[in-house]
Amino acid sequence: MKKVKVYVTLRESVLDPQGSAVMGSLHKMGYGEVEDVRIGKYLELVIGDSERDVDALVNELCHRLLANTVIEDYRYEIEEVVSQ
Repeated sequence: MKKVKVYVTLRESVLDPQGSAVMGSLHKMGYGEVEDVRIGKYLELVIGDSERDVDALVNELCHRLLANTVIEDYRYEIEEVVSQ
């Protein structure tokens, strides 16, 4: 069994109005040293043992559902889950 941590973020070339709003609020609260904020998604998947290649499976999941690859980038980390 594997645990996959998926991070989805807007591409650098895409404006992030949510991030801009958060940054504006932080500045109003006195945190002027914050220079940029980008909002994204974090997902955790637990994938059972399978004959399928985990990298290929996760890439397929991201391309088909988890990320809009036209405007978003994604990266992921795979961890082995040790049963107790």
